Amino acid sequence: MTQSLADIIRKVQRIQIVARRSVNDLMAGQYRSVFRGRGMEFDEVREYQPGDDVRTIDWNVTARAGTPFIKRFSEERELTVLFVVDVSASGMFGSAERSKLDVMIEMSALLMFSALKNNDKAGLLLFAGDVVSFFPPRKGKANVLRLIREMLATEPVAQETRLEAALEYLNRVQKRRAVVFLISDFQTTAARQALAVSSGRHDLVAITVVDPREQALPDVGFLTLEDAETGQLVEVDTRHPEVRRMFSEAASARLGNLSEGLKKAGVDQLSVDTSESYTSSLRRFFETRERRLR
Repeated sequence: MTQSLADIIRKVQRIQIVARRSVNDLMAGQYRSVFRGRGMEFDEVREYQPGDDVRTIDWNVTARAGTPFIKRFSEERELTVLFVVDVSASGMFGSAERSKLDVMIEMSALLMFSALKNNDKAGLLLFAGDVVSFFPPRKGKANVLRLIREMLATEPVAQETRLEAALEYLNRVQKRRAVVFLISDFQTTAARQALAVSSGRHDLVAITVVDPREQALPDVGFLTLEDAETGQLVEVDTRHPEVRRMFSEAASARLGNLSEGLKKAGVDQLSVDTSESYTSSLRRFFETRERRLR
């Protein structure tokens, strides 16, 4: 159902308050240490000094000057952070207080405010079966609030999710290396090749959002389940332990295959459950990644 402008504004205000509080409490320092300094930009050339890395010699300048010169690089002063968010209809599902899409939007907002605090650019790509909309990276609070409004105002799309479409578009429009958060419930095949290509070009993090009811069926008798993206209906008798066991095993296998596919593609994964605190999940992920980068 289409939301009114007043509803969207209220949600933006609520998300802004929650996200900024989380950034101030625990996220900004970890965000900086995990992502800042991952890219380098050219600073200057200077004469070679004993002990310098010979691989940094600028041979063109050296040839003109007749004496060795090296290139010096400095840490990039700003990052470009892109949020590639799945707005397919399967995100509307949620057995707790929030749907998967609610969690995706709130996590995006939290990370956007982290980028804002660090003076980074933030951009947004919304997709389902195809790219729905793209907002190029920009700086500033007004830009972050606009991106949050766009996420909230976008109606979920009843299409099968196609990661390839989103990632191929991303690689066309974003030539320079960026930090990319791919946020989805990944109700699709792994798209390993497209993920590997994007991971090679960008610092790609997959945030996989799951709901506990997608992992285990309760014993509630006959259920008619509908695939939100395809409309396909399936009847399930949840009274039988074997049916519940097979459902859980299939769900575990799907998540296992997803994690394996992301790992082989060189993509970091952050798994988030709608019934848990996503700030805690983010903090654990950042701590693990920071230890690895050391």
